[in-house]
Amino acid sequence: MHPVLFLSIFIAYSALLFIIAGITSRKSTNETFFSGNHASPWFIVAYGMIGASLSGVTFMSVPGWVKDTQFSYMIVVLGYLFGYFVIAMVLLPLYYKLKLTSIYSYLEHRFGFWSYKTGAAFFILSRTLGASLRMFLVVNVLQVFIFDAWNVPFYINVLIFVVLIIISTLKGGIRTIIWTDTLQTTFMLLAVVLSIVYISQDLGKSVFSLIPEIEKAGSMKMIFTDWHHQRFFLKQFFSGMFITIVMTGLDQEMMQKNLSCRNLREAQKNMFTFSGVLVFVNFLFLFLGALQLLYAQKNGISFTSTDEIFPKVAMSLGSIAGIVFFVGLISAAFPSADGAMTSLTTSFSIDFLGLDKKSGISEKRRINIRYLVHLSVAVVFFICILIFRSLDDKAVIDKLFTIAGYTYGPLLGMYSFGLFTRYEVKDRFVPLIAIISPILCFILSTNSVQWLGGYKFGFELLILNGAMTFLGLYMFRKKASGI
Repeated sequence: MHPVLFLSIFIAYSALLFIIAGITSRKSTNETFFSGNHASPWFIVAYGMIGASLSGVTFMSVPGWVKDTQFSYMIVVLGYLFGYFVIAMVLLPLYYKLKLTSIYSYLEHRFGFWSYKTGAAFFILSRTLGASLRMFLVVNVLQVFIFDAWNVPFYINVLIFVVLIIISTLKGGIRTIIWTDTLQTTFMLLAVVLSIVYISQDLGKSVFSLIPEIEKAGSMKMIFTDWHHQRFFLKQFFSGMFITIVMTGLDQEMMQKNLSCRNLREAQKNMFTFSGVLVFVNFLFLFLGALQLLYAQKNGISFTSTDEIFPKVAMSLGSIAGIVFFVGLISAAFPSADGAMTSLTTSFSIDFLGLDKKSGISEKRRINIRYLVHLSVAVVFFICILIFRSLDDKAVIDKLFTIAGYTYGPLLGMYSFGLFTRYEVKDRFVPLIAIISPILCFILSTNSVQWLGGYKFGFELLILNGAMTFLGLYMFRKKASGI
C-alpha cells in the first residue's frame, strides 16, 4: 500500500478530531478544561474510557503477547473487575465528598504539604513515562507506514504527532476528550472485530471452528499453577486488581473523566458499566492475537518482536485489512495521548502552580499559564519518545506494567495508609520514603531468583512497592488523628 494513502487517512482522521475539538471547546474556560463543568453524561464517559484504558499499547501489544503468555492476561483482566469495584465504592465517594479537581489534593488534606507534592510528582512521572511509551508505539508504526518511504527523520514524525495532540486539546481539555474518546473507541473496536473476520475468512473457516485449532496450538492456556512462574494465576489476579486501583483510581487522567460526571451516582454507574464491557473487549484482543499467531504460522510470516505480529498479519491480508488496522491503531493512540496531556497539564497547574487558588489574577492570565504548561508537557513527551526509540524489543505492554510497578507503588502505599489507618505521618519524610521503596523493590526484583529460591517477580512488584511505602509511613507515623 502506498504511503500517500496512509497519510491521507491520518490527515482525514485528525481533521475529524479537530472538528469535534472546535465544537466542544467553544466558550471554554479553565473550569471546562479541568472538569468539563461537571456536565459529562456518564454513559458517554463509560464508552469513551474503553478506548482510553486500552490505548495503542493494548491494540498492538496484547494480541502479540499471546505468543509468550497465552491467555494468562485474562486473569489480570478479571482482577481488574475487583479493582474497579474498589474505585467505585471507596475512592470515588472520597473524591466527590472533598470536591477535588486534582485527586492528589487528598494527600494534603490527610497528611500535609510534602505528601501532597510527592503524590502529584509520582503521578507526573508515571503518566509521562507511560503515555510517552504508548505514543512511541504508534509513532513508530507511522514511521514504518508513511515516513520511511520519504526518508523523513523520526523526530519530524514525533513532532507532527505531538503538535496534532496540542491542537486538539489546548482549549477544550477534558470536555473535548470525553467526546473524542467516544469516536476513537468506536473505530478501535470496529478494527478488532473486522480483523477477526478477515483472518477467519482468509483461513477459510468460521471464527468458532478455529477455536479447536487455537486450543491445539496451546495459545489459550489461561491458568499457570506454578507459584514460581511470573504468570502464576494468583499473582496475575491480585496484580490486575492493584494495577487497576493505581492506574485508574489513583491516576489523575482516568479520574478526571469520572469527576467530570454530574454526580457520584453517575460516576459509579460509569465505572461499573465500563469495567464489565472491558472484560469482554480484552478477551476479543486476546482471541485476535491467537488467530494472528495461527495465521502467521500457516503463512510463514516471521517477526522479531511480538509487537510486529498485528501489522505484518494485517498487511498480508490485503489493502482493506491494512487500512482497518491503521485506522484502529490511530484510534487507539489519540485517547491515551490527549488524555495524558490534559491530565498532566491539570496536575501541574493545580498541584504545583496552585492555579485554582490564585485569586489575584484574571481568567485570561490563568488560561495563558495553562497554555504554557500544556506546551511544556508536549516538549517533555517529545523528548521521552525519542529516548524510547533506543530501547530493546520487549513487548511494550510489559514495559508499561514494569514502569507502573515502580512509579505507582508509592501512590498505592500512601493512599492505603491514608484510607485504612488513622495515623498522621511525619510529612517531611514522605518524599524520602517514596523514593527508597522503589529502589528496594528494584534490588529485590533483580536478585529474587538467587535470594528467593528461583522466584521471579511479575506485576505483583507493584503490591510489594506499595507495601514497602506503607511500612515506611508506619515507621514515621504520629499518633492517631481524628480524621
